[in-house]
Amino acid sequence: MSPESATVGGRTALLIVDVQNDFCPGGALAVPGGDLVVAALNRHIAVAVARGVPIYASRDWHPRVTSHFQPYGGLWPVHCVQGTAGAQFHPDLRLPASVIVVTKGEDPGRAGYSVFEGRTGEGNSFAKDLLERKIDRLRVGGLATDYCVKASVLDALSAGLDVTILGDAIAGVDVEAGDSDRAISEMRDAGARVESQ
Repeated sequence: MSPESATVGGRTALLIVDVQNDFCPGGALAVPGGDLVVAALNRHIAVAVARGVPIYASRDWHPRVTSHFQPYGGLWPVHCVQGTAGAQFHPDLRLPASVIVVTKGEDPGRAGYSVFEGRTGEGNSFAKDLLERKIDRLRVGGLATDYCVKASVLDALSAGLDVTILGDAIAGVDVEAGDSDRAISEMRDAGARVESQ
């Protein structure tokens, strides 16, 4: 399915997951090749803008002290702390002024992997915002395939949404070799389509 045909009807949204400095090379929790998704995402953004399709961008926005971080018993090094340069979107990501930012990871007791745990600037949950905009299809790209992308896609599918993963616009951490491939298989098995270009 082409990006153009996927957006006909106006009930599709583009979701860009966590393309932030700390997840890109040089960041505190760099995804290998994390910055390589930016060019592909910019192409998808351009199509969405041309079609008037809503664009969401999720961001990790952790407090300095959270059980998500290694110093406090978590899995990950300190990353995407609220208000820091590492938490900013990648500077080459061409987000339009109309982008709907969904902030997640603010609860110090939760990992906040899924965009469905986040809220918009107006305080809406992601699910409520989709409902209000009558969105029932998501096109998803971003970081990281095996964590926040996977959690967001699986939650979207559980909520009854139609999901297409942008295969040219995702990259994974791969803490264990093959984690990203396994995540893609899990998302496919749950009902997502993977579009490669």
